[in-house]
Amino acid sequence: MRVQDVVLAMLAKEPAHGYELRRRMRGALGPLGEAMNAGQIYVTLTRLAKAGLVTSERAEGLPDRPDRRVYALTPAGQERVTAWLTEVTWPKPDLTEFHLKLVAAAAARLADPVALVDAHRREVLRRLRDAQRAALDRSVDPVVGLLLEGVVLRLRADLEWLEACERMWTARGRKAEA
Repeated sequence: MRVQDVVLAMLAKEPAHGYELRRRMRGALGPLGEAMNAGQIYVTLTRLAKAGLVTSERAEGLPDRPDRRVYALTPAGQERVTAWLTEVTWPKPDLTEFHLKLVAAAAARLADPVALVDAHRREVLRRLRDAQRAALDRSVDPVVGLLLEGVVLRLRADLEWLEACERMWTARGRKAEA
């Protein structure tokens, strides 16, 4: 996920402080947003300010709360949001990096590629299980449910690819033993 673009898009509606942005993102992502921490939002806002994409002003807090910084888009930030929204690319997992890890592990005999595939598969299965549980939750907003359905489908595709990797590396190991 390109957090900077998402934060900019969340500010396109109206200026907000970091905790409000976190709340918006968590609401938009449903259970997948639980891992989002406020620190990540504030680091992103600092980077966006340095890049000239957002500005901030101090806003008085409530009597029992400190003052907050409220962030707003600059014209450059608005242009970037517009470009991001019209972009047609689809995010892909970094299969190349994992493939190279398997090749290097086998070539240097650092690890068994099949064991690496198995470890990766366990993680994908864990994520798939979590996404399926979240998708089955009847209280999930239908829009968030659509996102969860997409996550489930992508993870299933990753599992199929990992099975193909395992078949190839298992066959290759048998040829090396023979």
